[in-house]
Amino acid sequence: MAIWDAMQAGWQKAASAMQNRGDYGHSILPATSKSRQFYADLKNAGVTREKPAELAGALGARLLTDLGTDGTRNLYWRFNHPSQVTQALYEKTVGNENLNKYTQPQKAAIALGAIGVPVGASLGTFDLTNLGELGRPKGFAQTYSEVGAEDRRETGQIVPELIDRFALGRQGRPLKFETAQQDIPDLTKERYTNYQKFLYNDKGPLGIGVIKGTMENLQGEPELRLAGFPVGLQAAGAALGGTLGVKAATSGNTIQEKKGKQTISRPGAVMPARKVVAMGAAGALAGGLAGKLMNMSIARAARKDLPTTQEYGVTQNRGAITPERTFNGATPEGELVMAAIRGYGPFPDLEEVGLDTPEKLEQRRQELMQLG
Repeated sequence: MAIWDAMQAGWQKAASAMQNRGDYGHSILPATSKSRQFYADLKNAGVTREKPAELAGALGARLLTDLGTDGTRNLYWRFNHPSQVTQALYEKTVGNENLNKYTQPQKAAIALGAIGVPVGASLGTFDLTNLGELGRPKGFAQTYSEVGAEDRRETGQIVPELIDRFALGRQGRPLKFETAQQDIPDLTKERYTNYQKFLYNDKGPLGIGVIKGTMENLQGEPELRLAGFPVGLQAAGAALGGTLGVKAATSGNTIQEKKGKQTISRPGAVMPARKVVAMGAAGALAGGLAGKLMNMSIARAARKDLPTTQEYGVTQNRGAITPERTFNGATPEGELVMAAIRGYGPFPDLEEVGLDTPEKLEQRRQELMQLG
């Protein structure tokens, strides 16, 4: 009975703490300042691990309130896209004391110029150089292309595509390898296959796929996935550069005056909003360029050249190429090679003769083409 009374006491203390603070977040996770303050209030009320029954009652009250108000799920819904995370970090870094010097329309314009447009254009969910195909990113299909279409880069549903890409921030699914390679000429079967495994099979460090990363996306560049949305070094650089540009433009404009032995600080003239936008955009441009250069450097270092014919023991002499083989008495080698390149398999017969990597399969395909 004493345990039950202690749990009830903990429950009441938790309810009072939430009521007194006007806490509408109610997440059981200490992920926000209000949640952390809730646990601090519990500690001040004597609810600690030294009183496990009271703590259990308090956590029960918090959990029930969390479930009833979607406290934790609201956190996920708020920060389940890179743009939302960027906006929160931007506001935290620049600071309300600097942003509140401007009107709401001015603050919106500053944020749009410094992080909104630069980061959005760098995430890879749309390609502003491909407006003829409604901003479709290279290597990815149109979301609303006709089912079973030979070329999924085409679509007849313009409005849904634009909403999906520019309003919802969705990238779409990768094209089949042959079509994606037309968009990205240096795309290899190995990189394509690895990216597909990362995209659909990798569950990330948390085991649920909310956050995960790869060192090679279809373009051969590092990529982080947040709730399924891509973030690369170029977008991260643009966000950082734009944020620091705005902070530099809006802070430090104080005037130091000496009165006797004292130094008094008072606010100076506020920089015009248009100049803040310009400085933020310049910072985003510089940061995005730095990220792009890092991407290029990493991709260049990671890119593997196809092995030479000498590495396969093959010369350019047509007569020295191994003739096409037949497996299981009926299946031509060429059919199996093409099936393996398209991602089907595995084919033990090909592995037994050394055709066990995408590069070797491609080399053998070229040899069979030489044989005619």
